[in-house]
Amino acid sequence: MSNQYLGGYVSATYNPLAQGTVNQVEYLVVAGGGGGGGNYYGGGGGAGGLLASSGYAVATGSTYTVTVGAGGNRSTDGTRGNQGSNSVFGTITATGGGGGGANTGSNTGIDGGSGGGGQSGNLSGAGIVGQGNGGGAGGTGGGQGGGGAGSVGGTAVYPVPGNGGTGVCSTITGSRQFYAGGGAGAMNANYVYAMGVGGAGGGGNGALDYLGAAVQASAGTANTGGGGGGGCHSSTLTGAGGGSGIVIIRYPQNLNPPASTTGNPQILYNNGFQIYIWTSSGSVTF
Repeated sequence: MSNQYLGGYVSATYNPLAQGTVNQVEYLVVAGGGGGGGNYYGGGGGAGGLLASSGYAVATGSTYTVTVGAGGNRSTDGTRGNQGSNSVFGTITATGGGGGGANTGSNTGIDGGSGGGGQSGNLSGAGIVGQGNGGGAGGTGGGQGGGGAGSVGGTAVYPVPGNGGTGVCSTITGSRQFYAGGGAGAMNANYVYAMGVGGAGGGGNGALDYLGAAVQASAGTANTGGGGGGGCHSSTLTGAGGGSGIVIIRYPQNLNPPASTTGNPQILYNNGFQIYIWTSSGSVTF
C-alpha cells in the first residue's frame, strides 16, 4: 500500500489526531472495456460500464470486496471481440463492455455496459441505462464505433468509420480524467485516409488498410475501461483488446482511514479527501 500527496499538496484540514467514524463514501466503479471485432470493417469495442455516486453506506468492521474487471480480449481473424469483465465495489457492479462485431456469423456488436459496434452494415450492441450507451447505428462502408459512458458510438458513413463514443469526466481523484470511452470501428479505404478515432476516456483507434499501408488498431487504455479498436479487411489487422477497469473511493481526510486494505491501492490526499484507487482486485475494511 503506497501513499502519495497529489501534486505535493496535503490539505490543512487533515489531522490524524481528530478523526471520526466513516459511515459513507463516494465511489467510481468502471468495468473492463470490450475487445474490437476482427477482419473486414470490424466494430469497436464498447466501453466498460461506469457507475459513480456519493453516499454509499459503509459500516465499521465490515469488509467490502473490490474487483477490477479485465478488458475483453482482441478478436482473432473473423470473430467478434470478447466482452470485458465486471468491476465490483461492495454491492455495486459495473458491467463489462460489449465486444465489437466482425465477419461472417458474428457481425453484430455484443451488449454490455456500453455496447460493441457492429461490423459494417450491421447492428451494434446495446448499453445498460445508467452505465453506458449503445454502439453506432448500422451504417455501411466501415465498422461502427463502440458506445461510451457519455455518448453512443459513431455510425460509419463511407469513407469514414464510426468513432468511439465519448466517456465521462470525473474529478474524484482531484484532477479531471475521462473514463469509459468507446473503441472506434475499422476502415479499408483505397483512396481516402479515414481512421476511426477512439472516444475520450481510453477508447482505442480502429485499424486502417490505406493503399496497402497497414495501421493496427489500438487497445483501450488500461484502467479506464476504454473499448478496443476494430480490426480491418486484412487478416493481419485484427481488432484490439479492451482496457481494464478501475475502482476508486474517497471520503473526508479527517475521518478514520480503513482498518485494512488488500490489492495494494494507491492512496492520495487531496482537497480535504483521502482517496483509494484500485487497479487490481482486493478489498477494504473500515
